[in-house]
Amino acid sequence: MLKIIHFKITIVFFILLIFLGLGTLGYILIEDFTFVDALYMSVITLSTVGFGEVNQLSEAGRLFTIFLILSGVGLIAYAASIFAEELVSGKIVNYYKKRNVENKVKKIDEHVIICGFGRNGRQAARKLKTYNKPFIVVEHQVKELDPTHGIKDVIFVNGDATNDDVLERAQIRKATALISALPSDADNLFIVLTARQINPKLKIISRASNRTSMRKLKIAGADNVIMPDKIGGEHMASLIVTPDLIEFLDKISVDSSRHINMIEVSVEDLPKEFLGKNIRQLNLRSNTGCTIIGLKDNNGDYQINPEYYTVLEPGMHFIVLGRPEQINKLNQLYSLQ
Repeated sequence: MLKIIHFKITIVFFILLIFLGLGTLGYILIEDFTFVDALYMSVITLSTVGFGEVNQLSEAGRLFTIFLILSGVGLIAYAASIFAEELVSGKIVNYYKKRNVENKVKKIDEHVIICGFGRNGRQAARKLKTYNKPFIVVEHQVKELDPTHGIKDVIFVNGDATNDDVLERAQIRKATALISALPSDADNLFIVLTARQINPKLKIISRASNRTSMRKLKIAGADNVIMPDKIGGEHMASLIVTPDLIEFLDKISVDSSRHINMIEVSVEDLPKEFLGKNIRQLNLRSNTGCTIIGLKDNNGDYQINPEYYTVLEPGMHFIVLGRPEQINKLNQLYSLQ
């Protein structure tokens, strides 16, 4: 639509230039003005600013001036009406909003793409926001949604996530992860397959509604497949079997929308002098108050409450628990992001 507006205004602009040239040529031929005087007369006539004439005009010159005035007023009024019409309708504002979003999308890097902004998509967005992880939401019903949902500065790409071009617009080649949270398993399968082909290094997490879809999504390229309904049922049962434990875990993970209580720390992110040393030499508890509660070694195996003599090696990841102020102190003292 904005292309049509630009086309109309461009046509008006070129017509004004043509009339400016005709006016200049006319004053030169009719009144024998110099080029500068003729151009000056054409400009003040077409713009209707009301400045005085360069020289006394002849009858033919006045008739020619009347023609230029009427032409200038008509063209300017037409251009103003086009602009006002589109401004009132909101098309121009929407266009520049879209351009602003496109510019933000082009600048984003190492981000997460969330396909679908339903309940699961919004939960994922809130968690990523808490950890200051940049993300883009791909949703084909943006106009029908409340764009905030309590989450500020969400960057939307309006379109169908099963479309390759839409994923390209979301800068999938520069993304580090993709969350496919659409309600249809078939759509999620298609997105996973497409995303894996475009960006083989992408970490892909998909939602699944049926257990039979989990294996297919894994084969298609999903790193993790989540069944929200299954997790919800198990969670409710766990609140009966181990209520205090589950409420505690919810408090430090699910409900930590404002404060971070648990983080993952990569050994590579620590200062280099700690490589080759053990957990005791890291001295995390004394320096920050945080506690290492888990470890993923470079073979992908997990250890609960790792031993103090465990040597820090590249590829390891720690799960660290602490209060928000302790987590902040950890980030500062060990130069973590």
